[in-house]
Amino acid sequence: MASVTSFQDQNQKTVSFAQKLATSDAFKALFKEGMGLVEQSAAYLDGPGRLEAKGLPRMEALAYASESMRLTTRLMQLASWLLLQRAVNEGEMTQAQATAEKHRVKLSPQELASATETFTKLPEQLQELCRHSLRLQARILHLDELLYRAKSPAEAIPAPIQVHRQLETLQRAFPGKA
Repeated sequence: MASVTSFQDQNQKTVSFAQKLATSDAFKALFKEGMGLVEQSAAYLDGPGRLEAKGLPRMEALAYASESMRLTTRLMQLASWLLLQRAVNEGEMTQAQATAEKHRVKLSPQELASATETFTKLPEQLQELCRHSLRLQARILHLDELLYRAKSPAEAIPAPIQVHRQLETLQRAFPGKA
């Protein structure tokens, strides 16, 4: 079965591009980036961010509190997903176990909660941390989709059979043109 997300190697075993990516140096870089962003965000929110928040007007202070909580929640979900995938990569659990455990890590796309005008009044560093976390989340959601999505009925049919069916349809539509 060959598809956009997999190919057949010389031994005719299907190899998933997503599986290769999840165990590659690219995943290690993604993991490092994600954990680094967690540390960077925690340092900011516990230090300079706390001081900056105290100087904000009431509406911006509320937006700051909301965005910082959403940022923290988002990063904890991403860190959990990255740690789970690393456990699979290191053989601490199987892909099937990760699939079962995966349901405990709820990944869902998010956007910035605050109105654009209010968000732009927040400290620049918080804005950048939020934007960076959303970009990271989009990449992880894409990888999660590739690794764990349920196969649709069309994907379950091997490509040669699909091509054969299409050829038969064309032959029926244009008899005698073969």
